[in-house]
Amino acid sequence: MGVVEESRLGGLDLCLWGKFCKRHGVVYPLLFHMLDVAALTGELWDRMLVPAQREQITSGLGLSEGEARGVLMFVAGLHDLGKASRFQACEPLPWARVGDALRADTRGWRLVRHERASLHALVGILAGMGYPLEGDVSPAVRMAQVAGGHHGRFLQLDVRGAASAARVRAELGGLLWHQLRLRYAAQVRHLTGAQAVPARVSVTAAVLMTGVVMVADRLASQRRVWRPRTDLLAYGTAEHFTWACWMARQTVDQSQLARFRLPPRPFADVHALPGPNALQASVLDQLPTAAGARGAGIMLVADGTGAGKTVSALEAARILNQASGTEGVCWLLPTTATADAAYDSLYAYVGAHRPFPAALTLVHNHSYLNAAYSDQMLAPGDAASCTGDDPHFDEDEGEEEDGWLAAADHEDADGRGRRWLPDGWLRGWDRALLAQFTVTTIDQALMAALPVRHNALRMLAFSGRCVIVDEAHAVTPFTRRILVRLLHWLGALRTPVIVLSATLPGQVVRELLYAYLTGAGHRRRELLAHADDFTVPYPGWLFADAATARTTVITPPARTAHAAAQQRTLTLQQRPVHYRPLEHPGRRIKAGERLARITTALNPVARMGGCAVIACATVAHAQDTYRHLQQALDWPGTAADDLVLLHARLPAHRRERILTRIRTQLGPTGPRPHRLVLVTTSLLELSLNIDADLMVSDLTSLARLIQRAGRLWRFEQAWQHQRPPGIPQRPAWIRTRGPRLAVLHPVGPDRTTLLPVAWAATDAPYLQHATAHLLATPGQHRLTLPEHTQHLVELIHQSGEPATWSPRLAALHSEHLAAERGEQHSSNVHLIPPHDRVASLADLHRQPLTAAHAATRPHDRPARVLALYQHPGQPATLDAAGHLPLPQGPHLRPADIRTVLEHTLPVPSAWVAAARRHVPDAWQHHPLLADLVLLPHDPTRPQPVQLGRHQLYLDDELGLIHHEAPHGTT
Repeated sequence: MGVVEESRLGGLDLCLWGKFCKRHGVVYPLLFHMLDVAALTGELWDRMLVPAQREQITSGLGLSEGEARGVLMFVAGLHDLGKASRFQACEPLPWARVGDALRADTRGWRLVRHERASLHALVGILAGMGYPLEGDVSPAVRMAQVAGGHHGRFLQLDVRGAASAARVRAELGGLLWHQLRLRYAAQVRHLTGAQAVPARVSVTAAVLMTGVVMVADRLASQRRVWRPRTDLLAYGTAEHFTWACWMARQTVDQSQLARFRLPPRPFADVHALPGPNALQASVLDQLPTAAGARGAGIMLVADGTGAGKTVSALEAARILNQASGTEGVCWLLPTTATADAAYDSLYAYVGAHRPFPAALTLVHNHSYLNAAYSDQMLAPGDAASCTGDDPHFDEDEGEEEDGWLAAADHEDADGRGRRWLPDGWLRGWDRALLAQFTVTTIDQALMAALPVRHNALRMLAFSGRCVIVDEAHAVTPFTRRILVRLLHWLGALRTPVIVLSATLPGQVVRELLYAYLTGAGHRRRELLAHADDFTVPYPGWLFADAATARTTVITPPARTAHAAAQQRTLTLQQRPVHYRPLEHPGRRIKAGERLARITTALNPVARMGGCAVIACATVAHAQDTYRHLQQALDWPGTAADDLVLLHARLPAHRRERILTRIRTQLGPTGPRPHRLVLVTTSLLELSLNIDADLMVSDLTSLARLIQRAGRLWRFEQAWQHQRPPGIPQRPAWIRTRGPRLAVLHPVGPDRTTLLPVAWAATDAPYLQHATAHLLATPGQHRLTLPEHTQHLVELIHQSGEPATWSPRLAALHSEHLAAERGEQHSSNVHLIPPHDRVASLADLHRQPLTAAHAATRPHDRPARVLALYQHPGQPATLDAAGHLPLPQGPHLRPADIRTVLEHTLPVPSAWVAAARRHVPDAWQHHPLLADLVLLPHDPTRPQPVQLGRHQLYLDDELGLIHHEAPHGTT
């Protein structure tokens, strides 16, 4: 029979199983699952892939768009062809349905993972269909690797070895099995209409196609998709494929993967602003012409903190999406706290375009604390529907709401109303990246440039929309090296990129620009020859298109107007201090000590009002400062609500509550308190968009000081035009002095810089010493923002040895550059190669790196600890009062899991290396609970938990207190 006859009822043997539900004894034919994936691939091509992605695949295959669509459907349908092998014998019940002839034709076969079996079998099948087979880059090889990569890794292919015809027949079954695989492949090709043969398969096209195959396979593998179809098997493959194509639209609708263009709305309505500032107006005026003529590219926006970079980025993203054939936004942030804040901004932006049927997701390892996600995100995964060698689990999401948006049944933590949630399928950990609008930590994006499983899926997720890299100045050299490789790939994929920064050195800016443009096909040598063209004005922006590498920058008049409108002059005072820990609250503090200087600076706030921030170098410093100020300041009445401690080692639920309070009270709309003193750490510049009247900071790098200075009188200019009802005038004593930043400079007996040992991990010693040197001039320094920002940043971060540096500072500078080079070298070890250095697709997974061991930062991943309280004769609880019992039992409710996670906090992994990780049995198989370190506390006898040299104790007010014994002692 031919393929037409075999497509009818009874034409092909459907005894091989592709999906099996052991719980109900239900079997789903392999060929039907393959056709389901092919049908979904066609629907994803039409509704999820944007024009830019379709163009990448079409040009990468050398075909027309219709032909490329059919070929992709065809190869996607072949992804599980390797299950026509010994895989069938992994389950007794469905194996019993296999015909006697096939069961008898199994001499010598062996068990091969089905994705590898697909890879080996397809090479010869595709070659027989006319696909060229001439080496690693030939279409037959790359298409087989695309199909075989559907479980997340590209496999190496040995055409003359394991993939040879003789080995395939020997290991995957006899002649009957081989013929059945040929007939299955021919049937899929016939039904998808994929008669065209690609002349080539580019690396970028192969990566995107593999991502699409992964998505289609995951959709088709949901039990809610294939289980109802097992009752309707009395028809042939042609009828099934017709029905599968019809059902594919519903499946994609339910999963919220379709892309939509934001409807046009007035600027004032979208951003709740009366109009654009000068920089934003220049973007609206110049960028449509530059991008409209040349398409995708990379844009860098360099501006001061609080000057409207977010609005500039969102407007630029809209323009670039229209010019590039992309849709949506992926917003990358350095920390989970900044991601949460950006989520609020993007939620408001997307919400202003309602009614709009697109999902917005938040992706980071603490997103369970955000109101954007329901408890279903925390539920353990469903049981596997396929066993044997198949690690691919079905995605049974339970009963989900139909329709585009599902509203949460509770208000936000700050009471602002109901949130809308993505469909359950998009709330999966890595699937959430596929939403049209995503806010995520930069680590999630960097995984696409590392040889981890499913990096092709991540590359697909990022390539179809504008990628915004926010707070780029917070990226370390180690992380920046991975970001450079990611930008190279995004340039090759013609993905528009926007980089935002307040304090980024020019050499780093050019490094990011060159990475993107070399990925787009430009020679680095030619770019270096025109280095002056890639200098970003400060404040201002630059756009370089991927097609020609020509640059467009903000016009001088617009830059001058914006700088004048944003100008703030503040007084920066460097105060020499002697550092000594508090030790105990009753200790007498001597004049000249760090704590004495802080007390003197804050006494006017305590007496006359105002909002002040103390930015401490470490958590221990912050705890000492807080304890001292409780007694030392001349508070009128009680200071219970006026003094606030905020740092990373507070339990998550307390930290989030304090963050919400501070963001509200010191935010742009208030209500602002009469008096507030916030004691915090580096969370200030990474997490808080606030306005302070006065600031005291421990010595840190100049870039961080500028970031912190940006929080001084941050919203003053906006309030001069329209002061919200909750914003009172600043106290008179502060208005006469103006904004002030006092920098505490730790010195030794000889009055030279002496950094405490504990500061070694907070910032590079060179950056702190160089900052102290620049601020060493006696008297007060007048710092004008944004005018002085870039000059000071370049002065600190210059690559050559500064002529004015002392020998000691010059030596520190050399050590700093060597350390940066070492970080970059370490980061290079695990990077995937550039797209133009890939021969076999297996080059993208040469190293057996798992997501759990992939490093995107130059330090160990923190451990998470959980304090539990053991009451005599009672079960352990999560609180000292005994009101929250530790969740137990074989089945954990999502609400219980959330409660546990809200009481955890991060610590360096070295602190708990000696801990015995015994968690309740019910937690052992939950990915968020299994690795927790339990800290048993006795509520009647407060004492620290001893873990080797480390002592840990969770204080109700101060958070986690840590003490470390000297080396050689316990």
